Amino acid sequence: MKKRIEDLLLKYPFLKWATNRFVLATLFFIVWLLFFDTYAFYDHRVIDKEIKKLDNNKEYYQTEINNDDKNIKKLYRKEEVERYAREKYYMKRENEDIYIIDSDKEYTNKEN
Repeated sequence: MKKRIEDLLLKYPFLKWATNRFVLATLFFIVWLLFFDTYAFYDHRVIDKEIKKLDNNKEYYQTEINNDDKNIKKLYRKEEVERYAREKYYMKRENEDIYIIDSDKEYTNKEN
């Protein structure tokens, strides 16, 4: 049995290095840290993707907040408040008629 092991070690010299207990312990801990630990490589990738998604959401909402701030500053003027109420809520002045034209509907030809 001992002769077979010596023959294998002579034929494959990397086995001597690979069977070293320190190398085996180091490989075990590397595998453990990459796949099984609570701070595993895969978990970090998932968390990094989520962070990127949240950063994109943050940028989007920050631009929306800036746009809303601009609109709020506009609404300090009486003319802008009136314009906004007329456009969004279809409010009108006395003795005034409002005609709402729905531009989303297309005119269809019934002769087809």
